[in-house]
Amino acid sequence: MRWLRLAVAALSTALLAASPALADGGAHVIDGSGVETPGTCHLESWVTLSSGDGRLINSAPACTRKAWPNLELGGFVTHGWSPESHDTLVGLSPKIELRSATRGLGLGIATSAAYQVDRGHFHEVSLIVPVTIPVDRQVTLNLNSGWQWSRAGHRADLFVGGQMMVALKPSLSLMAETFTRDRGKAGGQTGVRWTTGKGRIDIDLLVGRYVDGTTPIAITFGVTLRR
Repeated sequence: MRWLRLAVAALSTALLAASPALADGGAHVIDGSGVETPGTCHLESWVTLSSGDGRLINSAPACTRKAWPNLELGGFVTHGWSPESHDTLVGLSPKIELRSATRGLGLGIATSAAYQVDRGHFHEVSLIVPVTIPVDRQVTLNLNSGWQWSRAGHRADLFVGGQMMVALKPSLSLMAETFTRDRGKAGGQTGVRWTTGKGRIDIDLLVGRYVDGTTPIAITFGVTLRR
């Protein structure tokens, strides 16, 4: 998370609300129930290129304090543009871990609120409940359900989705996810994550279809830095 990471009409808004932060971190749309390691901060950044000449740049810092080990405080800045428009969003994306996945089933609450700088108004809000199921030492399932409101169209949408993470080895994992909303086509992404620097750096490469419900193809490159 990421929301975190949603306006179907614009790729930037869609990715922002749907990746709850805005979700299991980085540019994944589906989020895990866990928060960042207590006492650690991270910076998630990614670039998305989509069919139709759409572009998106996202930067999302977040920290979890040792004093509040179940609360991750985060924010984001996203700029998206296409031949028709430019949009810049800033916002907050706090997340609470209600139950650790180490107990067999993880449960959390991930929220986000975005302000559209270019037009001077709040643009979207989301509330997502992520559930994490550790199937075994290599396979993890993440399930999401929740609600998202966007000023684009002045409507609220239900959001549901699922994700499978497969750890091929400690430094390399594969991910596949699918999700849908009340409007637009069901979407999905698949990709690879390489973890290096003793767990302090994640590098993601993702290919998606209808990530925003309308755009056929999206390719994302992301980097997460922890300290």
